[in-house]
Amino acid sequence: MTTGGIVKRESRLADGRELFYFDDADTTLPPERAIDTRDLDTRPATATMRQDVLTGDWISIAAARQNRVFLPPAHLDPLAPATPDNPSEIPSRYDVAVFENKSPSFGPSLPEPGTPSALDDLREVGFERTRVSFGRCEVVCFSPEHEGSFGTQTVSRARTVIEAWADRTAALSALPGVEQVFPFENRGEAIGVTLHHPHGQIYSYPYITPRTERLLASIESVGRDLFERILETERAGDRVVLSGEHWTAFVPFAARWPIEVHMLPHRHVPDFAATNEAERDELAVLYRRLLRGIDAMYDTPTPYIAAWHQAPVNVGRDTVRLMLQVTSPRRAENKLKYLAGSEAAMGAWIGDVPPEQSAALVREGIEKA
Repeated sequence: MTTGGIVKRESRLADGRELFYFDDADTTLPPERAIDTRDLDTRPATATMRQDVLTGDWISIAAARQNRVFLPPAHLDPLAPATPDNPSEIPSRYDVAVFENKSPSFGPSLPEPGTPSALDDLREVGFERTRVSFGRCEVVCFSPEHEGSFGTQTVSRARTVIEAWADRTAALSALPGVEQVFPFENRGEAIGVTLHHPHGQIYSYPYITPRTERLLASIESVGRDLFERILETERAGDRVVLSGEHWTAFVPFAARWPIEVHMLPHRHVPDFAATNEAERDELAVLYRRLLRGIDAMYDTPTPYIAAWHQAPVNVGRDTVRLMLQVTSPRRAENKLKYLAGSEAAMGAWIGDVPPEQSAALVREGIEKA
């Protein structure tokens, strides 16, 4: 059992991949789980990273991802509980399920335990440098239903997903060679999702991501209390959209996207594993309410990326705070923001909606929801 009465059950898929069931505190499921009896192919080889000498960024070349399922009908949903006609990835009925991705961007190979950190090597820049894409990628299924998102779940189910994020963050952070763990949800075809099933993913990287490297540089420049000062400033302003005892959500001062909402815990916690039960309980209510409010802004569901930024595993633990960043390209009911020349080519952003106006629209959606 984890916390909040949520029970974790461990299993394996037919090709050896790990599978974890997280049963709701109020589950109606029996404890027994079926065995995966499929005859599966050998897992694809771990991908290879190549370095871009212009930026120093590492790009994982994961060709096996080309074979993933694309928008299947409900009766062939690979994330639904298995049936005789649909031998899916999950052999039993479940509340929340987490399993290793069949065609991951990172992993399944890991460096040998005790191998010295490769961060210094990865930060060097040179021509035609390659490295193994060590790490791990997992799929987090929020529900056995074919359609939905995190926001469409019950509060109890949302709490179970949060417990799964905390459990897997701790476990993945302990794997050799993993430097950062990133839970996220892609929602909507406009974002590029290939499955309608309500689910998210967790990436475990062998390096600190470029976005987090820039954050660490900002902390070095501005001060170790950067997140404390952000929270204090935003809570005193007019861009807050939702707040509780432990969390505050707000549209940031320099929002890039037409819809962009950040959420911070009121105390310093580096990742989900460090949150306490009260913080997880409140987050299940507030985060669900936030996403439902974003959906209620228009008559149809809003596409978004919900990104949970966590501190790296080995650095910045006392300065980088767990932070949600929800972003959507939806700039009007029937208009999307596309990254064209300035943003895509130069990384020079132009905002379409003033952040204060965006905050007012999100608050209206939350009230409507």
